Amino acid sequence: MYTEDRVVLKVEQFNNNDVSSLIELSSSVGWDYDENEIKTILSSGKIYGHKNPEGKIVSCAAIIPYDTNLASIGMVIVHSDYRGTGLGKEVTQQCIASVSKETSIMLISTDEGKPLYESLGFRTVDVVHKFLCENFDCNSVEVNNEFTLDTYKVDDFQQMMELDSAAFGDRRSKFLLNRFEQSKQCIVVKDQNSQIIGFGLSIQGPINLIVGPIVAPDFKTAASIMKELAANHHGNLRIDVPSGHHDFMTFLHTCGFNKVNEPPIMMKNSSAMPNRNQKLYGIAAQVFG
Repeated sequence: MYTEDRVVLKVEQFNNNDVSSLIELSSSVGWDYDENEIKTILSSGKIYGHKNPEGKIVSCAAIIPYDTNLASIGMVIVHSDYRGTGLGKEVTQQCIASVSKETSIMLISTDEGKPLYESLGFRTVDVVHKFLCENFDCNSVEVNNEFTLDTYKVDDFQQMMELDSAAFGDRRSKFLLNRFEQSKQCIVVKDQNSQIIGFGLSIQGPINLIVGPIVAPDFKTAASIMKELAANHHGNLRIDVPSGHHDFMTFLHTCGFNKVNEPPIMMKNSSAMPNRNQKLYGIAAQVFG
């Protein structure tokens, strides 16, 4: 058991050599980060934390800065033996200090973490809706003939980034490139003029197929993207849906999804969510905001 009078642990920045130890820490609290997810976080942002005298990682937190004035904090974990010692606060403060004071910082909190984040100046501005599914079944969704679904190609990136920027509230070019590379499947939606009007990704995790981000002009298009991404998957699925999409969440229920949690979205250096156009139907993952 860690005691402050015995040893002082210093915050350090982790790299690819620390991936296996970060997975071990994640597993110790029941979270399912795997090698691919952690490498995407490392290549898109920074992970800080503490190691004990034996070299074992006992805390971590990640920050992903986006292109202009927004960053996301996530993956805040403290090993059970070290809780209550201030490591979580210290590592979160390091994340905050790594970006400018003008940067708006968002995070999606656990119930346990909320008091810590409030003490650091974060305020709840919204919630996200976490859905899980063990058996996806949605044959009732009608195909919309007004658009076509196609596989992502590199030439599509610029259009997709612009769509994502308006839906998410900031450009996140570096992260999107890394996410496309990580994805199991990436599809684009094209209108009758071959212009991209939406897209969706799926990421295969150790437990769930994670669906998101989904960007679409309306809920029926988002539902078609969801159906396409989940069509040939046999196993668990997860999607985290922003507020304001009641029809899409009803659709998910009819396909076998259940809402299991409604974690708060918290902001620092801003009193509201970033400006979004209500076309983001599924976020990438909670760590990415």
